Amino acid sequence: METKLVRIENGDEESEKALQEAARILRTGGLVAFPTETVYGLGANAWDETAAGKIYAAKGRPSDNPLIVHISSIGELKPLVTNIPEVGRRLADAFWPGPLTMIFPKNGRVPDTTTGGLATVAVRMPGDAVARRLIALAGVPVAAPSANLSGRPSPTTAQHVWEDMKGRIEMILDGGPVGIGVESTIVDVSGTVPVLLRPGAVTLEMLKTVAKTVEIDAALGGKPDPDIRPKAPGMKYRHYAPKAELTLVEGEAGAVAAKINQLVKERMASGGRVGIICTEETRGNYPEGLLRSVGKRSQEETIAHNLFAVLRDFDDLQVDCIYSESFSREHLGYAIMNRLTKAAGYRMIYV
Repeated sequence: METKLVRIENGDEESEKALQEAARILRTGGLVAFPTETVYGLGANAWDETAAGKIYAAKGRPSDNPLIVHISSIGELKPLVTNIPEVGRRLADAFWPGPLTMIFPKNGRVPDTTTGGLATVAVRMPGDAVARRLIALAGVPVAAPSANLSGRPSPTTAQHVWEDMKGRIEMILDGGPVGIGVESTIVDVSGTVPVLLRPGAVTLEMLKTVAKTVEIDAALGGKPDPDIRPKAPGMKYRHYAPKAELTLVEGEAGAVAAKINQLVKERMASGGRVGIICTEETRGNYPEGLLRSVGKRSQEETIAHNLFAVLRDFDDLQVDCIYSESFSREHLGYAIMNRLTKAAGYRMIYV
């Protein structure tokens, strides 16, 4: 299959033509990758069971891993769900359009392929204007997980999508680098109390200003049970991982640097090619190894924005192993540590 890559600029006539073509591909059962404010998504018609199935095939994604359905306006939510709980309405008013996905009881019209066989459906309204325009032109809700091969770091540029999806899908819309860099927050509002299933840029603290009480799913507390049925993307399977083995080192800053330097020296002595993930504040602590800064600790949004690109950079550098500093587990740091912990396969060293 030939994959078409098209640069999109807001308000540009050629871009509008490309969006119209992409919308037609979606309506007729094809796959289109497109930018959102979080990461690039791989879209298909959410009403079309065969089209949704193509997403799983293109990504190599397990069939019980549910997809997130994207809409362009609040009016498009009602046909997807059986009811909209009051807390869901309040969260939508506060955070849509934006990086928040909510899980609702699904309308029976939504195919099981789209929802991974669940009786619920995950829905979000992206903040990216290109994404919303594409969905509106398509005239259908768009099921769209991240546009990468399953398990790999999520794509934050069209080039990342091209590396993984060239020859697998019909079209890639290049809207430039994404803004946030980690996937949306996921909250289950189908029960009596909202439950956080995946942290993101809409933080737990922000959710509590609207929902008051928000529970945290047990799967966020450690390595998930391999026998669980995932309620949302990213809960069960290996995610976000570079090709090299990644290990997180957690503790006081000085002790972390000392431990990483020790590990780097040992691996390099045996001929290993070693990567280190640090920040602008700490990069001077590491005299050896291939060093990559993910941003500033004083500006967590820079770390979220750069994280997946750094993991992909280490793939290009063909390192044998990676050691990473750890980060705060509050606010946006909760999402950053969630992605890093999964990318590391829960390999942690505490010092």
